[in-house]
Amino acid sequence: MQQLTLVPRLMPAVRGGEKTSTLRWQEAEIVTGPLRLVNLQDEADTVIVWVTCVETLCLSEVATRLGKEAEWPDAVLLEGMREHYPDIRLSSEVQLITHLTPAQTQQRLAEP
Repeated sequence: MQQLTLVPRLMPAVRGGEKTSTLRWQEAEIVTGPLRLVNLQDEADTVIVWVTCVETLCLSEVATRLGKEAEWPDAVLLEGMREHYPDIRLSSEVQLITHLTPAQTQQRLAEP
């Protein structure tokens, strides 16, 4: 199963269904289907989600695509992404990975 790590503070939002996307830069290619998200600080802490869409776009386009222009002006988005990817730029192509909630994923996996 494909896998990505996630910072610990985001795991509750994924589990609760509030977080249904992640941004990645220069990491393994992700495709639609099941994805294991692993807590970066505790490999035993995982959650399975179903990837529904993977889009490649410039980092500068992400806030508009997600309707978060007010929350993520360019400087804020760039600063946040540089915590994980120090060399990223607004012109960098990133993967926007959209997924179902864990509950929706369980339903999908249970379907015949």
